[in-house]
Amino acid sequence: MLSPLDGRYRALVSGIAGHLSEQALNRGRLEVEVAWLSYLADTRVLPELRELTADEQSLLRTLVADFDSEQVAALAVIERRTGHDVKAVEYYIKQALDATSLADVLEFVHFGCTSEDINNLAYGRMLQRAITDAWLPAALGLVADLRDLALAQRDQPMLSRTHGQAATPTTVGKEIAVFVHRLDRQLARIQAQEYCGKFNGATGTYSAHQAAAPEVDWIEISRGFVQSLGLTWNPLTTQIESHDYMCELFADLARFNGILNNLNTDMWSYISLGLFRQRTTAEAVGSSTMPHKINPIRFENSEANLEVSNSLLQVLQTSLITSRMQRDLSDSSMQRNIGSALGYALIGIVNTRTGLRSLDVDSDALAAELDDAWEVLAEAVQSVMRRRGLNQPYERLKDLTRGQRITEEGLQDFIRELGLPADDEKRLLDLTPAGYTGLASRLVDFIDVPSPP
Repeated sequence: MLSPLDGRYRALVSGIAGHLSEQALNRGRLEVEVAWLSYLADTRVLPELRELTADEQSLLRTLVADFDSEQVAALAVIERRTGHDVKAVEYYIKQALDATSLADVLEFVHFGCTSEDINNLAYGRMLQRAITDAWLPAALGLVADLRDLALAQRDQPMLSRTHGQAATPTTVGKEIAVFVHRLDRQLARIQAQEYCGKFNGATGTYSAHQAAAPEVDWIEISRGFVQSLGLTWNPLTTQIESHDYMCELFADLARFNGILNNLNTDMWSYISLGLFRQRTTAEAVGSSTMPHKINPIRFENSEANLEVSNSLLQVLQTSLITSRMQRDLSDSSMQRNIGSALGYALIGIVNTRTGLRSLDVDSDALAAELDDAWEVLAEAVQSVMRRRGLNQPYERLKDLTRGQRITEEGLQDFIRELGLPADDEKRLLDLTPAGYTGLASRLVDFIDVPSPP
């Protein structure tokens, strides 16, 4: 095994593999081929193709449903002979049905088709199912976990850090809510994604169709067939469907990965500062030599796998957006990596969720850190001074606090000497770093507002 997706991580990505493996691709091709035969027969656009019986339609469906490892091996034998994967699927169907009542309609299998008519529809359905059935449930579960954490910790004060330095306090819930909101926006885009398909012959002109049956409205037949597969019909293509929708989707997935990776690095930092504590089991080992260690490996593992995913998604975007003239074969090899890109993304999601479930917020550590950062109230004091028209408020607070350790007493002495109105003075004297969180708690409510696609 060359890839950890087929070894160490196999159980985690089985849902993706079920939709985007080589076996799944051949099943998808088989599904499109028999669907096209059935559609041609049902629409009766070609008088030479008779209507199929209910039993014959069931036989075609069974051909797809029973496509397992034994059939994969049989198809591989044909492909070795033909040297062409899609043609091998056509021959496989004819071979499987040759001794059945469908023997008289077998030349209508792959009628009017180029290989990419079959491939693009197979990939469209596979990708749609992989996102809907495997990636999306995991991503939605992750965001739900984060939403629960944000709501539970909405009022927990914490010291912010900008440029790594102490800054205006916030709440744990608000900071988690930022990630919920960001990830939700990407989910809305991904859920609204179109999956396109084309079915128009060798160079997108319906030339073979017109030559065989000029009386048929092949444009409408193509539209109806593609839409019957649950895909959005693309009327203008070369030999291939242009893959633009795939590039759009991969960009959104990469953005989701990037935001999730930002969460991973933040959680890693909070753990390293002792603000979040990791739970562990009695037999778990953090280091082979340092018994005290509880390492944030889930977030680190997620980070690495998301980076691999994004590398693949990036090359898929930049490669698939281009095809030389009416066709080149680079996309065929490139698309075989879609499953890997999604597989690594799924591993990232799973590991982040596992890491989050092992965390406890250390409220004592958060409180101690805030109580040691009275300088962050300089912003509040100078803002009140500005409102009341006092001279050089920013500069005076800068001289008092910048690069210096400030105590509660020292700051309060400064406030008392300002001559502020009594209400302002009392409000500032009562203010603590833990109480200086503004509207952070209220802002958490915005994670329940649906984000536009």
